[in-house]
Formats: sequence, structure tokens, C-alpha cells
Amino acid sequence: MSATAPYAGPSPIRRPLAAAALLAALVSLVFGLLLAGAGPASAHAALTGSDPADGAVVDTAPEEVTLSFSEAIAVGDDSIRVLDPSGKRADTEAAPKDLSEGSTVRYGVALHSGLPDGTYTVAWQAISADSHPISGAFTFSIGAPSDTTVALPSQAVGGGPVGVVYDIARYAAYGGFVLLVGGSAFVLVCWRGGATALPMQRLVVRGWLTLTAATLVMLLLRNPYTGSGKFADAFDLAGLQSVLDTKPGAALVSRLLLLGAAALFIAVLFGTYARREDEREKKDLTFGLAVGGGVVATGIAATWAMSEHASTGIQANIAMPVDVLHLLAVAAWLGGLASLLVALYRTPDIGSAAVRRFSTVAFSSVVVLAATGIYQSWRQVGSWSALTGTRYGQLLILKVALIAVLLAVAWFSRRWTGRLTDSAVASDDAAEEEPESESGSVSADPERAAQLARQRAALTATKKKRIRDADPQRSGLRRSVLAEAAVAVVLLAVTTMLTSTEPGRTEEEAAGGTPSASAPAAGGPVNLKMPFDTGGQNGKGTVRIDIEPGRTGSNDLHVWIDGSDGKPMDVPELKLALTLESKDIGPLPVVPDRLAEGHWSASAVQIPMAGDWKIDVTVRTSDIDQVTIDKNAKIG
Repeated sequence: MSATAPYAGPSPIRRPLAAAALLAALVSLVFGLLLAGAGPASAHAALTGSDPADGAVVDTAPEEVTLSFSEAIAVGDDSIRVLDPSGKRADTEAAPKDLSEGSTVRYGVALHSGLPDGTYTVAWQAISADSHPISGAFTFSIGAPSDTTVALPSQAVGGGPVGVVYDIARYAAYGGFVLLVGGSAFVLVCWRGGATALPMQRLVVRGWLTLTAATLVMLLLRNPYTGSGKFADAFDLAGLQSVLDTKPGAALVSRLLLLGAAALFIAVLFGTYARREDEREKKDLTFGLAVGGGVVATGIAATWAMSEHASTGIQANIAMPVDVLHLLAVAAWLGGLASLLVALYRTPDIGSAAVRRFSTVAFSSVVVLAATGIYQSWRQVGSWSALTGTRYGQLLILKVALIAVLLAVAWFSRRWTGRLTDSAVASDDAAEEEPESESGSVSADPERAAQLARQRAALTATKKKRIRDADPQRSGLRRSVLAEAAVAVVLLAVTTMLTSTEPGRTEEEAAGGTPSASAPAAGGPVNLKMPFDTGGQNGKGTVRIDIEPGRTGSNDLHVWIDGSDGKPMDVPELKLALTLESKDIGPLPVVPDRLAEGHWSASAVQIPMAGDWKIDVTVRTSDIDQVTIDKNAKIG
């Protein structure tokens, strides 16, 4: 609905320009503050380093494997597992040791002594301080790389069907909160007569039911969501007990208790309050309900703030109350918008005064949203590169764009609000005056009197609806509010996605701190051409290799083989290995996949450091004919 002050007369040129200027200023301020220098990671823990490093080749078996993270994490007994080439546990299977010092978060596991040479896999899984599960895996080699039979799960922790249902419940919880809090606030602040309207009662009660059901689902699925990924574990009592001992579990239980208080609030709002006729008593009760409801709503909003992004990272003591204000402003705006939509479509009695009061509430909510949103954006993003180069930043841009669209539609709603009169309501009152010619004849028949009363009520409601639908101002307002509600649904979905996405600031911090994904050294694409001759029939050709971007970190590798006639040539086997002899690293094996005739590719090939790398290529053209050729290339 309108996010501006109540209508005070038309100004067809200056008002749109002023609204556009205000919106442009807000957007510029948001993105301008994002340029404030990046600080410590703010949420969603990420692996920032390990010893041994990803892809490293060590001469002797280490005594332990350590992992470093960008922020505090919760670990279990099997949070870090080290597997030998055959898939057997190479660690002692003891709980990870906390090796953290100061601001450095590090955990380690001890390894068995006398481990043989080969490639070992480290798989880890933990829960970030902002309640989101994280996981990953990497390899290192002792002596020399080898084949490994370890098959890591293709499904990341927090994914799969359990993750889908959990995310749906997360979205439903936000939606229920918006309807519960926003609908109640709309009745108390904007339209007190709505307490007796059945559609308004249903809206708020459905919001409460949705939030309660979603919270229960999240509580039950929390154990499989952060662990096994199996629905059956939702009813594991031991797992449920472990969830209750965590910060997210405590937040969900607190939310359920507060929802019990919210149920009492709803009963009073639509019971005692709705039946009050004395204005003085109703005013006192309005104040009491506003205070009590505000406390409950703040408490429910705090259950998100205390367990998600706001609860960890920089300035958490400021971020948590800011997050609570942000959620309450969202509920007042979007929940009030949904209430207004229901009132306009389902009830004939709402007048222009209530609509204008909501216009004021919406304006106040947008001001709070702008202030808190700017702070949250700076805290979670922190730089232009994180804004444009991370998924969180891109979602944030989409959210800002949706808010801009919502404000634009709200401007049209405000125009209709300014033209709205209560003429339809006055006509409704006249329509209620029905002749009672049969009252005398049926007074002795209570059943007949009740039947006629129901008929008159139905007839009056029909006339009210006809008069209401014929009012062009109300029809225009209904259409614009419906458009606002449609945009608001998408906006709420994007906001929910933001809560489960790694913030851009953290993602960049992790990328800058991981040895294998550190800021790449200067370099460029590597292009090599090497002739070969296996000695057999059709054994001559040329190997062409492209490595992009040709820097430290992750690279894409493409190999083409041309026969002696210059045409693409297929071979039964092609293998590569990379060795940095100056640092005694490697050979690091690369087995590319065949894409087309004479063309192979491998993605995410890790180059741990810059240097003069020797690239060995093994080409087999028959069962017995093969050759290994090599060439050096400067990478990084």
C-alpha cells in the first residue's frame, strides 16, 4: 500500500518527481554505503585453510589434519573424517580437538601412525554460528598421488528433499509471521471495526496457524537437515534432544512458547475487544493489547535475530535489535497490505479513514526498512565486488529492485486513496434499512423471524457488494493493492532466500583466506602445443592444451589432439600430471573427460601456487603403444 503520508491534494508533476528523487537517493545511499571497507567475516562460516592444504603432496604422513574457519562453528564427533585411498578411516575417530586461538577458529583430528603413501580425502561437516549447516571435502597426498575409491556424497548437507521441505517451512514461517503481526496491527491501528469482520479474523488466525505449523516442522526436521538428510531421523528422540541444546533449537522452542501467548492475544482481540461497545473501555483495551501484542511480536522476531545472520559476526549487539526492527517493519507493511487487500475484497465496511491510516503506517515502515536495510546491506556485503560477484549480493540487488517496483505501485495506490470517499459506505448504511412489513405477523413465530433475519442479512450483503463493486475509486484501489501484494509475495521469497545464502562479505573473506583459492597471482591463459609419436600405426599427432585463467586457484583445462593429417584424433587413454619441482609439489594427476572427438576437458583443476610447472601428458593410441611427453609452463 502507499508508503507516503496521507493524501493532501494532487500535484501531478512535482509529486512523481519527488517520489522518484527520494527512491533514487535511497538506492544510491544503500549501494554507496556498501563501498565501506570490508571487515571481518559476518556470517555463514567458511573453510579458510587447512594443514595439509587442498591438493598438497607431503613427504611423510602428518600426525593430524587441521581445518581453519572464518567464524565459530558447532562440531560433532564425526564432523571431520579422514579417509584413505580405500575409503577406510585414517583418523583415530575421536572428536575433533578445538585448537582455536584468539580470533582464529581451528579444529583438528589425529591420524593413525604409519599411514601408507597415496591420496587421502578429508570430509567435514559442521553448523555455522548463524544456524546454517556447512560441509565440504578436499584431498591431499602422502608421498605421491594415487587412485582413490572414496565416493563423497553428491548432496551437500542441508540439501535433498529434507532441505527442500525445511526451506518451504522457513518461507511459510516468515509468511505466517507477516500475516499474524501485520494483520493484528492493522486491526488495532488502522481499522478497529475489523475486529468483528470474519475475513480479518480468518487472516490473522491463519497466520498464527501457519507460523506454528512451520515452526514445528523446522524443529522436527532440524536434526536431519543438519545431519543425515533422512526424514526418518525427524523422530529420533536423541537427535531432537541434541537439537534442543543448540541455539537454533532454543530459538524454535522459544517461538512456540511465544505463539502460545499470541493465541491468547488473538482470543482477546477477536473476542472481548470485538464485543466492547463502550468507547472509553475500548480505548483502554486497545492500549493494553497494543503493548502486550508489541511485546509478543518483538519476542517472536527476536527468535530469528538470535539464531541467524544477525547473531554472529561484526557488531552483533547492534545487528540483532536492528534485525528485530527490520522484521517488525516488514510485517507492519506487508501484513497490513494483505489485510487491506482482504478488507477491500471481502468486507464492504472499511472506510477511507482506515485506508489513510494505513498509508501513514506504510510510510513509517518504509522509513524503518530503509534505515535498517542500509545497515544490514553494509554488514553482510561490504564491497562492490561482493555485491556484484556473489549470489548474496545479486539477491540483494533483486530485493532492492523489487522494493522499488513495490514503491512505484504504492504511489498509484496512494493516488486512488486520495480520491476515495465514504459514499459507498453511506450507501451501505441506507441499504441496511429494510421494510419490516411482516414483522407483526411473524413475531409470534421465532423460527420464521430468524429465517427472515437471515434473508434480510443476505440481501443486505448482496446490495453492499454491488454498491462497493460499482465504486470506481475502490475498484482502482483494489487492483493496485492486488498488484502490490503480488510483488510483496515475490519480495518475501527473495528475502527468505537471503537468510539461507552465504553473505557476500563472508564468501569473499573465505576466498581470500583459503590457500588453494587465494587471490590469484598475475598470469594469463596458458597455451601449449606438443607433438607426440607412440611408435605404432597412426601414432603421430599433436597435443594442444589450454589452461584458463592460468593462475593459482581453480582453472579450466582443455586438451585437443590432432592427427598427422590435422584432423581431430581420438585415443583410448589420455592423462595429465602437473609438477612444481622447485617446491617438490606433485605430480598432481588430472584425468580429463572426453567432450567430443579429439577434445577433452577438466574443470576446477587446482594450482596451489605460482611457479614453473611441468605438464606431463600421457597418450595411448593402442593397447601397447603409448608415450609420455612434457613441457614446462609458467603459471601464475
